[in-house]
Amino acid sequence: MDFKFKNKYRVKSTRLPNRDYAANGYYFVTICTQDKTCFFGDIISGKIQLSEIGRIAQQ
Repeated sequence: MDFKFKNKYRVKSTRLPNRDYAANGYYFVTICTQDKTCFFGDIISGKIQLSEIGRIAQQ
């Protein structure tokens, strides 16, 4: 039982029941920054131009 939030913020899992999430695969990760600041790069002519921080995050 989750006493800290008293089950107020519990949501049903969106995970597939037979999926092995420990297996290798491709994953899409979204990183949100405070005030939507573009730390990681800019879109120029439809392509991402990574900043130094963006190159580090990509690695």
